[in-house]
Amino acid sequence: MSNTFVTVAKFTYSSEALIIKGKLESEGIEVFMADSLTIDIDPLVSNALGGVRLKVLAQEEERATEILTSIKEYSVDEKGEDIHCPNCDSTKIHFFTHVTGFKSLTAFLVGFFFGMLPFYTRYDYTCEDCKTKFKTDE
Repeated sequence: MSNTFVTVAKFTYSSEALIIKGKLESEGIEVFMADSLTIDIDPLVSNALGGVRLKVLAQEEERATEILTSIKEYSVDEKGEDIHCPNCDSTKIHFFTHVTGFKSLTAFLVGFFFGMLPFYTRYDYTCEDCKTKFKTDE
């Protein structure tokens, strides 16, 4: 049995890679993260290094790829079902935070100047197809 590692995914930041690493490890796949410490020290070198690379044993590559493709790219509700755009019924929905309005702008500025997390943030869903911003009934 070979102990050769192959790259199955690349991420800009190690925090993104850690989430997927956890998923793969929960499925019993051994995972190695290449260049994560270097990028944690200086995130600006991520593009130069090719990002954080998730590597698995060569014999686990096919299974890891199946798991990665099963992970949904777009937002889902609490039941795991696709969220639909109220305008065009697309399921290509992303969850974003917005700094709009006086309250969220004030929270952003206070957090920025005092080095703390904002105490108020506005979240909306955005449709990738028609760019509609909306909230859900949840």
